[in-house]
Amino acid sequence: MNNKVITVVVIVILIAGGFILFKSKSVAPTQVELDNNMPVPGSNTDDTVVVDVNVDPTLSIREFSVSAAPYSFSTKTITVNKGDTVKITLKNTQGTHDLKIDAFNAGTRVLNAGEEQMITFVADKVGSFEYYCSVGNHRAMGMVGTLIVR
Repeated sequence: MNNKVITVVVIVILIAGGFILFKSKSVAPTQVELDNNMPVPGSNTDDTVVVDVNVDPTLSIREFSVSAAPYSFSTKTITVNKGDTVKITLKNTQGTHDLKIDAFNAGTRVLNAGEEQMITFVADKVGSFEYYCSVGNHRAMGMVGTLIVR
């Protein structure tokens, strides 16, 4: 009998404590305020500006598109400044190709015709660096270009 009384008293104390604790908390709002400036999937978001707070605004992002065809890249020279973030989109138009830049440990996977892939890296050293296709003998056949970092 004594254990039953202690158990009932403990339960009553816990219930009363929980009631007191949660009574002072505010209730979550029941009406949601909509932000009409948020883009909706499928809507035109061309005018929306997204700022990444982790990116230094003084640094430049340079974007390039390079097409690959048998034994050639459409762009033979890419010129950027030291510190630039470089984004290169390789678009393979025919055959199988990739794009490698050993000096920056950057490269695409081998792409089939019609595929494309973007690589991104920071040009953190000055100089002229070769980019090339590593498939078969494509590099030896002249499928190379030059990345110049000033």
